[in-house]
Amino acid sequence: MSTPGPADAATLPRRGMRNSARLLISRSNESIALRMTVAFGSIWCVYAFTIFSLVPLLVPKAQNTLLYVSNCIQLVALPALMVGSALLARSSEQRATQDHEALVEILADVREELVALKALAPETATRPVPNLSE
Repeated sequence: MSTPGPADAATLPRRGMRNSARLLISRSNESIALRMTVAFGSIWCVYAFTIFSLVPLLVPKAQNTLLYVSNCIQLVALPALMVGSALLARSSEQRATQDHEALVEILADVREELVALKALAPETATRPVPNLSE
């Protein structure tokens, strides 16, 4: 393995800067997608779109313009909602994995305590459990 020359040494910081810039852009995009998903998923958005859809009744001449604006909203909102939903699903999956790991750890602790209790009172561990419902 050779030592990096002057040209290689000059590119090393730039690669780090590119990666940090990509990370910053990725985080920004994810944040925007999540905010848009939350905004479009709110009841206030439903109210706004309901009012927006009723505007042609009041101003029929604006129908073509409103149709164009509606199509633009759909073209922007659909991909953003898909990305936001994927991010929410990923975070939900991570949370489920963490919960599973915590429950497995708790189960191991309970089993250890059960072994300790059986060691303290061996005669009760072999005795049948009485049926309390009778």
